[in-house]
Amino acid sequence: MEFILNLSCPDKAGLVRTVSNWLYDKKCNIIDSDQFGDPKSRNFFMRVHFQGGGNDPSFEKRLKKSFSDISTKHRMSWGLWPISEKPKVMIMVSKQDHCLVDLLYRAKNGELPIKIALVVSNHNDAYPIVSAEGIDFLHVSSKDKSKMEQELLSEVERRNIDFVVLARYMQILGPAVCSRLPGRIINIHHSFLPGFKGARPHHQAFERGVKLIGATAHYVTTDLDEGPIIEQGIERIDHRMDTKTLAAVGKDIERIVLAKAVRYQAEHRILLNGQRTVVFH
Repeated sequence: MEFILNLSCPDKAGLVRTVSNWLYDKKCNIIDSDQFGDPKSRNFFMRVHFQGGGNDPSFEKRLKKSFSDISTKHRMSWGLWPISEKPKVMIMVSKQDHCLVDLLYRAKNGELPIKIALVVSNHNDAYPIVSAEGIDFLHVSSKDKSKMEQELLSEVERRNIDFVVLARYMQILGPAVCSRLPGRIINIHHSFLPGFKGARPHHQAFERGVKLIGATAHYVTTDLDEGPIIEQGIERIDHRMDTKTLAAVGKDIERIVLAKAVRYQAEHRILLNGQRTVVFH
């Protein structure tokens, strides 16, 4: 069996040795490991991919129980997951479906280690695409936002959703949702944050004569488009490109950046570091 362990805690000498010794004592073999000590926050971050336990179904439970004593001693925030279990994902989308289609394709072909449990939209445009893949689709109305958000949270709980992806979902999620799912909602933004917010971003870019356009994947917080950044991408453009061309280039960047962010989340490669992230590629 293969597992992922990630953790963060106040930095001090001997933390790598502590984790390595624990794995050795449990007769586990480290496949790969990465760590980072942040001199600014004075926090330590680590991700370990390891193998052990054979086919013992109780091994995961015993690992978690034994590591809890270590985590308490070193004030660690941590998680441990078997690689064989794909996280359950809810995707939210409005009318633009390019990111949704890309995620469906990558998940179907094994490029993303996720199970798409539900697609939610405030429009019905994406229903035929989702239905063709045999995935549940939920249409929600934004007229009663409080009721809609409670419906979303109920679905998250009922389906044991691990994280939510806003694949060009053009409605703002309120504090009730954001506070319940910290570090579990990923959004794709059509710019380098915080530039070109709001509607018609590529028209704004065209008017400003920009030479680079990009996209940013970030966690959703109660502060609009201000959550910790996970991944960013750019493409060079020039004066020959009109707004339609800019939009097409922008969609390509959004697909790639969002897919990377979803994979990092699914593979437990992201650790929060205050308002920033540590991402072990």
